[in-house]
Amino acid sequence: MAHKVNPEIESGWKEVLKEEFEKPYFPVLKEFLIKERANNVVYPPGPQIFAAFNHTPFKEAKVVILGQDPYHGPGQAHGLCFSVPAGIAPPPSLINIFKELKSDLGIPFPGHGNLEKWAKQGILLLNATLTVRANNAGSHQKKGWETFTDRAIELLSQKRKNLVFILWGNYAIKKTALIDASKHLVLTSVHPSPLSASRGFFGCRHFSKTNEYLSQNSKKPIDWNLNSP
Repeated sequence: MAHKVNPEIESGWKEVLKEEFEKPYFPVLKEFLIKERANNVVYPPGPQIFAAFNHTPFKEAKVVILGQDPYHGPGQAHGLCFSVPAGIAPPPSLINIFKELKSDLGIPFPGHGNLEKWAKQGILLLNATLTVRANNAGSHQKKGWETFTDRAIELLSQKRKNLVFILWGNYAIKKTALIDASKHLVLTSVHPSPLSASRGFFGCRHFSKTNEYLSQNSKKPIDWNLNSP
């Protein structure tokens, strides 16, 4: 019998996801990660794997931004999609997110790429895959993480109402199937990557649309400005 998995994750998430930790795939995923860490560098560091959930409790989530994979360069990944710790240069997709933010709401570029302030306001910055081998993009896909994060999206859709799901790029847009669009706002566009941003990400105005919807549903809008306290 596989040993019980008891991850360090926010209590509300632990409660709604408890059945996932008991399903056969999760101990298998844990064993895979143990072997990976024994033989390779894996990002993000262990305590930050569930950072998205720990920064944004289940009952406090208002917005979901979905990424695909953690960054795979040294010091970049810290458990929040698109985000990098202060002191690490913002990657190209994040720079394009800041460009659209400036165009949409007039918010100036921040001096860093750390999105924790967004997470603490109720934005779940969720990657579909929560770990990656260093310098090997996509190396931990199809190992079980997607089953886990898909369930997290489904549970938010089922148990909460009037959330905003922001899906950038074809991979994220496929997750629309998990979301009840009759009770939530689903915003989609191409990915903010330099390869595609000019084909519909720029001008999508997802930041102002998110705040309009939150206000209409008696929820506090997001302060997107990372320069303010």
